[in-house]
Formats: sequence, structure tokens, C-alpha cells
Amino acid sequence: MNHSASRRPERAVICAVILILIHASAARARAESEIALVRVPDGGIQPQIASDAQGTLHLLYFKGNASAGDLFYARQSRGDAGFGRSLRVNGRAASAMAVGTIRGGQLAIGENGRVHVAWNGPPPKGGDHMLAPMLYTRLNDDGTAFEAERDVITNARGLDGGGSVAADGRGNVYVTWHAPKPGNTQGETGRAVFVAHSPDGGRSFAPERLATEQATGACGCCGMKAFADGRGSLFISYRGASETGFRDQLLLVARDGGLDFQIALTHPWKVAACPMSSTSFTRAGTSVLAAWETAGRVYWSALSLQGQQPSLPVAPTVVGKNPKHPVAVGTARGEVLLAWTEGTGWARGGDVAWQRFDSAGKPVGDRGHVTGLPSWSMAAAAASPTDGYVIVY
Repeated sequence: MNHSASRRPERAVICAVILILIHASAARARAESEIALVRVPDGGIQPQIASDAQGTLHLLYFKGNASAGDLFYARQSRGDAGFGRSLRVNGRAASAMAVGTIRGGQLAIGENGRVHVAWNGPPPKGGDHMLAPMLYTRLNDDGTAFEAERDVITNARGLDGGGSVAADGRGNVYVTWHAPKPGNTQGETGRAVFVAHSPDGGRSFAPERLATEQATGACGCCGMKAFADGRGSLFISYRGASETGFRDQLLLVARDGGLDFQIALTHPWKVAACPMSSTSFTRAGTSVLAAWETAGRVYWSALSLQGQQPSLPVAPTVVGKNPKHPVAVGTARGEVLLAWTEGTGWARGGDVAWQRFDSAGKPVGDRGHVTGLPSWSMAAAAASPTDGYVIVY
């Protein structure tokens, strides 16, 4: 019997297995090499990132006492090794906060690349927290400093959870927040989303108005996010609050410049307490990617710019303890990276995790993970022009 010949099929199988393992290992290494992990400059927290058409990354972050600190802005042009010199955003010192994670600065890039920032301001000294301002500022014409911040609330007082800011290339700027409807006595079920619109690039704002007359309520301590796609559509994501104890995640879309909002997606969650969650939007090709938290999981969905129904929510197959604060970003190939935090709590830091998905929404590779997220912080992410990703934490 020729023992050498009998072993040839076995050797072929072994070689095939080895090749598969080599290719799988190379694919994992390639996938991880496409993800750059970056610390927030100056020991800051709560990063927010936006990228523009030139591939410049714009970064907003918080630094200082969590109850009364400052916001800083820095940018990284395509090809630069890191972020440049930081500018303080708030003109009045210690007028921003990080407590609760969801009340910090929000960032948007508008017409001619102008930077717009909004954040929850502190209430008047010794005053009622229901009088807290929704502050807004923008980078000046020279790009050398930020204008003096101003309160955009005229009558919808009662700011609690975080507001947001959105801007497009046509000069439209929107500041959004949720607050009790004037005269409301129903608690969270009587809260609503308000929109203040500036058609002149942030120079002036019209008085705020209701985003929708539908009685969705709003979870008081949860954050929200707004996004303008540049084609006349405005997207808003927030957590509702119903009398039956549901705190559903709601995605609103207005295709007419923010006038007539429709509920595009409702993700139910029956929970007895406020989860202090945040949500996010990013542009990815012909879609807007939304990310949010529901019932101990983090999800993302793609909303078409052409008005089709959102894709079914997608969640990672593996998550750690208490996943929160997700952000989804996409590449030109249609792939998606979802990043989120794990193990965080009140005044307690944790970890950052991420999962890549292919263009069909299927997980690619293993869940990524890094430790050392500071207290009150979260991760921000952006897709690079080379189809890679950067995660700032």
C-alpha cells in the first residue's frame, strides 16, 4: 500500500485549512488597520466629530469641571498628522456642562464650511433650572474665533436633556431641543420637540415652533440629535414618553425644510425609568445613518435621502455591559462602523467598543474593544476618504 499517496488528501485538507486561517487572520488585521483610535486632545471628553467635503475633520470637546466647564474646537485637514490648535468656543467661561453625558456641545458644518455649535447652558445663578438657556454660537467670518453665544429659546423653557444643531450648505441652521409645551402640566408626556430656524447662516433665528403636533412626549433626561442633508430634509431623533410607560426611540423627517415632520421610525421600549440615552446621525453616500439605544442594545438604521422607508434596525451580535451612546458612520463602499460605550455609569468611565458591517448589514470580523474611556465621556467616529475609520474617545 502506498502510504504517501493515501496521505495526500489529508495534506490537501490541512493546507486548505491553513490558507483559510491565514486569509482570515489577514482580513482581521486589515480591518483593524483601517480603524484609527485617537484620544481627545488635552485630556478632554465628550468628543463630537463632523467631516466636510474636503475631508477635514472638525472636532468639538469638553474640558474642565463637569458641572461648569468649557468647549473647545479643533480641526484636522486631510493629510495632517493630528488636530491643530484648539479654540475655546464659549465666550463666557465655565458655561458648558458634561454631567449626564447628554447635555454637552453639539456640532454641525454649514454653508462655506462654517462651524456651528449649540449646548445646554447653566440656569441663572441661584435660579430655576427650568430657565436654563439653549446656547448657540458660530465661527466668525475669519475662522479665528467664535461669536458671543446667545440663547435661542424665546418661550419653550424647561430644557433638560440635550439639544442639538444642524446646518446645510444653503445657509439653513436649525437648533432643536425638547421642553414642556407652554402651559403643560403632564410631565414628560407633555414635553415636545421644538425647532428654531435660521435661514441666514445663524445670524438670526425665528422663534421656535413645534416639530410635530403629535403627542409623543419626550424623555426628559435623554439626548436628541438633528441633521440637515443639504437637499431640504431635516432629521430629528429623540426618545418619546407615553402615559403607558413606553419610551420609544422616534425618528422624525421633514422633506420641506423642517416644516412638516412625519414619524419615519418608531422603536418601542417599555421602561420605567429614564435611560439617559443619546442618539446620532451621520451622512453616508445617499443615506443618513441613525444610531440609538433600546432595551440594553445599540442599533443603527439607514434612512434614504430619496424618501424611502428606513432600513430595519441592525444591532451588533455581541455587546458588553450597559451599551450606550452609539454612533454609526459609513464608507463609499456602503460599509458601516457602529461604535458605542460599555460599562459606563453616573460619574464612572468605561470602555469603547465597535463593530463593522458590510453593505448588506452583516457583521464583519469580531467586535473591537478598547479600555480607558473617562467619566462622562463617549466616543465619536468618522469615515475617512480612504474607506477607513477614525474613533475619537
